[in-house]
Amino acid sequence: MQLYNTLSAEERAQLIDEAGKERLTLSFYAYAKIEDPKKFRNELFIAWNSLDALGRIYVATEGINAQMSVPADQFEAFRDTLEVYDFMKGIRLNVAVEQDNHSFLKLTIKVRNKIVADGLNDDTFDVTNKGVHLKAQEFNNMLDDPNTIVVDFRNHYESEVGHFEGAITPDVENFRESLPIINDQLQDFKEDKNLLMYCTGGIRCEKASAYFKHQGFKNVYQLEGGIIEYTRQIKEEGIKSKFIGKNFVFDHRLGERITDDIISQCHQCGKPCDNHTNCANDACHLLFIQCDDCKAAMENCCSTECLETIHLPLEEQVALRKGLQVGNKVFRKGKSDALKFKHSGDLSTQPLAQATAKPETKDIRQKIKVKKTLIGKAEHYYSKSKIAQFLIENKELSVGDKVLISGPTTGDHEITITQIHVNGGPCETAKVGDQITFELPFRVRLSDKLYKIIQA
Repeated sequence: MQLYNTLSAEERAQLIDEAGKERLTLSFYAYAKIEDPKKFRNELFIAWNSLDALGRIYVATEGINAQMSVPADQFEAFRDTLEVYDFMKGIRLNVAVEQDNHSFLKLTIKVRNKIVADGLNDDTFDVTNKGVHLKAQEFNNMLDDPNTIVVDFRNHYESEVGHFEGAITPDVENFRESLPIINDQLQDFKEDKNLLMYCTGGIRCEKASAYFKHQGFKNVYQLEGGIIEYTRQIKEEGIKSKFIGKNFVFDHRLGERITDDIISQCHQCGKPCDNHTNCANDACHLLFIQCDDCKAAMENCCSTECLETIHLPLEEQVALRKGLQVGNKVFRKGKSDALKFKHSGDLSTQPLAQATAKPETKDIRQKIKVKKTLIGKAEHYYSKSKIAQFLIENKELSVGDKVLISGPTTGDHEITITQIHVNGGPCETAKVGDQITFELPFRVRLSDKLYKIIQA
């Protein structure tokens, strides 16, 4: 039986668009004793694959951690697949604040040693002996208590764009770094202070609260469901948000806006900005904050060195990457001397600007309203002449056809083909196997796909 993905991300995206159905992005976790994680993993894959559920999931002997995209009309059927297991009966599903049908394009379930890497090797540490869960209003009330210390258990690139008022925001790159640092800082407050903690969806705090109770802290509390659930509750109940800015998320959106306050800066020019991007150089992929002006000037690159690299012939770029760990395996977390305005650690909650909605992105599902078929992929872009090169892999393309050029960095652009060149000369129709070029007012990237629009 097939227990792996058979479709590429591009093929899956096309099927999602053609289906035209709404999907829900959600997350959940559970700590439990799982005797056979591999068997558990296979059972989940079979059940979820049949529902067209996608996502990134980790399972271990200590439990499950999942971020997923589920068809809205299969939501209850998906919940039923969880109810089969006693430890997931009635489990809370954190539904994303903002929805995107393309948040996940593969179903990946991996067996790990732990569902959250904590760096701990202590057999006496009981992860189920956790702190007190607080709902949004209770959390706000405790924040107002002068006897409270609040700690952000996320990483520096997450807290930089948004955090709670008065929170300690450790300058760390992963969760396991934060535990000993916070433990050392708070040694004098074990007996008399309220230790209040939060993270994105609750899973890191679940373990952190148990760890700090194990370390002797008496009054340990955590935000139930993390920032995601907090946001849902404050919106439904009309509660004032004490979280300021944007909540970083680990799918391609890279963030959900909680308040309109922008508290961070473009790492390249210092302009108020809280939009993360990954460097376009495939040998870099540095995660950093970049405003629209720098995005255009630097072509999504973090440095002049990377900008020069992406303009080299593809063969030279591949040669430079030889021997390096590149591609999707790279996740550099925003620490570079090239980023002049990077801030982490002791962060301010003073807004630098207010976010405004961009007309072109108001309807996040606009792309699913266009019927289209994948016909090719980008191969090169000639900057000086503003010419894009594509390889036709499926069907034909003719002058007068309306096309969609789409990619994670480029976005979605609809244009009408007015002229095609094949093998250096003008042509009315390009066929499968042809390398074609035509003028474009924007740069394309190797990840971009070419679709023919067949019905608006």
